[in-house]
Amino acid sequence: MGRPRTNDEAVKERLVACATEMFATGSRESVTVRAVAAAAGASTTAVYSLFGGKDGLIGAVRDRAVAGLFQDLSAVPSSEDPLADLYALAIAYRRWGCGHSHLYTVLFGGAQTFEPSGAVGTRDPIRPLIAAIDRAVTSSVLAGEATSIALSLWVTLHGLVTLELAEALDARTAEAAFRSAIHAALRGWATPTVFRGLRQADLAP
Repeated sequence: MGRPRTNDEAVKERLVACATEMFATGSRESVTVRAVAAAAGASTTAVYSLFGGKDGLIGAVRDRAVAGLFQDLSAVPSSEDPLADLYALAIAYRRWGCGHSHLYTVLFGGAQTFEPSGAVGTRDPIRPLIAAIDRAVTSSVLAGEATSIALSLWVTLHGLVTLELAEALDARTAEAAFRSAIHAALRGWATPTVFRGLRQADLAP
């Protein structure tokens, strides 16, 4: 009878969970293989056998974050109104970021560099956003290059979510800032006719 396997999926899950929390609350340099293994109640050998080392573990944490964000954004349904779809995607992004603060911090907080100018993969979280922007541009609702529009929206969203996670905004202020900032960002890329309609709607009592 062979020896029972100890470095199984349960150990792998604990290591990823502990690494996620540690990367989110400390610097990358402070998170060592020994520290993660101790926090997970595993051996350092488990980290090497399951991930190949610290870099592999970081990659697994980032993959978990990317997969979760992609899943939530991909679940947002498309409609005949591309602006409504973009706003819905912004809501989903904010909800995921605030609901998964450790993963969000790992993904965008320096544990591994995020490169928004890189090629868009098939399961890249920005893909649903690009698709909605493409629909908006094709229907003459927005005007501009899709990746430039996407980057500006992401910068706006990231700033808002980061401030919320830092508790720099109370709930009412955060909600108001989210609505006004996303609407303003979309207006900035809107075609002239659409812009006038959006502006009039915002100014209406």
